[in-house]
Amino acid sequence: MTADAPAEGRRALSRRKGRRACRGLRQDAAAPGTLPRIEDGGTRNLLSQLRRGALEYCVLALLRDGERYGFEIVRKLAETDGMVTGEGTIYPLLSRLRRDGLVTTSWRESDAGPPRRYYAITADGRRALERFNADWVRFRDAVDGLLNCEPRR
Repeated sequence: MTADAPAEGRRALSRRKGRRACRGLRQDAAAPGTLPRIEDGGTRNLLSQLRRGALEYCVLALLRDGERYGFEIVRKLAETDGMVTGEGTIYPLLSRLRRDGLVTTSWRESDAGPPRRYYAITADGRRALERFNADWVRFRDAVDGLLNCEPRR
């Protein structure tokens, strides 16, 4: 066994751990000094992360023009391309928005079954949505500018 063998073993172990920690990224495929490339399915992961970061503001945006009940929010998001989500995501999010003071709730009788909980945006929720919207426009424009720019010659 050479003197380099233990160090080589540690590097191999480190590479394996890195691949597990960065699911969707191939660490060994990138040239030194470059970012690893995204493997097939990585864009799905990326879309999920983008959705997760913007979802609460999408919910607030749906409440901007008036109150809605929970399943109506789920249905509206499901109708929006790229916002695939379910009740298991939305109801905990609505509870957190209520605890954070960004929405209020009220119960109303329903003609078609049990009473429904309606959600309405608060003044704090409107301010949070306005801040996000300004940040989002700036971020979106920056990304669009980078993705759509012409290559340098």
